[in-house]
Amino acid sequence: MTAVAVRTLLALAGGALFLDGAVLIVLGHFNLGTMLPVALGALFLAIAVWWSPLTRWRHHDRLRQQWWRVGWWGLAAWMLSVVVFWVFFLRGAGVSPPEAPPVQAIVVLGAGIQNGQPRPALAARLDTAAALARLQPQALIAVCGGQVWGTTDTEAEVMARYLQERHGIAPERLVLEKDSTSTELNLALSRPLLEARGVAATVPLALVTSDFHLPRALRIAQRHGFTHMVPVAAPTPLTTRYNAWLREYFATLSSWVLNEG
Repeated sequence: MTAVAVRTLLALAGGALFLDGAVLIVLGHFNLGTMLPVALGALFLAIAVWWSPLTRWRHHDRLRQQWWRVGWWGLAAWMLSVVVFWVFFLRGAGVSPPEAPPVQAIVVLGAGIQNGQPRPALAARLDTAAALARLQPQALIAVCGGQVWGTTDTEAEVMARYLQERHGIAPERLVLEKDSTSTELNLALSRPLLEARGVAATVPLALVTSDFHLPRALRIAQRHGFTHMVPVAAPTPLTTRYNAWLREYFATLSSWVLNEG
């Protein structure tokens, strides 16, 4: 491949990555899954713009040339590991509501609110939970999420309101866990609330979260004593799908390094 082709490819890939992350950040999705594409896109664009000076710089020193090659091989290896993670760890996780066996409760994990409404990923989780709740009218529904900075309502309250207004879920079926700020706390704090309603952690329960989030969430649930969790997958909106998958890659890697299950 010629230098012109490489430079053009870098510019196109860099521009696409930068715009993808920047647009989502402007829309309020500020996290590692959006910041990393912006940083990587900016790097690719910078290399494309300063290709000639960089070429002269690295050709003046053999060690620089070696480090240049190592850097590109390292980036290629990392990108391959991301693809392998997406294909073998995230695809096909969970079942749809009609496929779920009978459960005593449905646990819906939080995913962010904005202006008093669920973000698209959270709305998808709630819509999936509502579909399951219609099929299993005996099941309680635990909605999980504490107060978000800059808001007055907790995430659980917004989730409960959405289920009642959008799907007609009866208030007496809802269990609100209103103190958590992470998946870990979603599950840890919802357990005693369910037990207070007569639902033990050892009975069949449905865990509803985004498809990409299910493998890690299930490991956390098992660590908190939920022994019969049925994974029910909610679709991830296309606009944030690959950014969410990228964020989950690092979250899973962190959990492995820290031996968090």
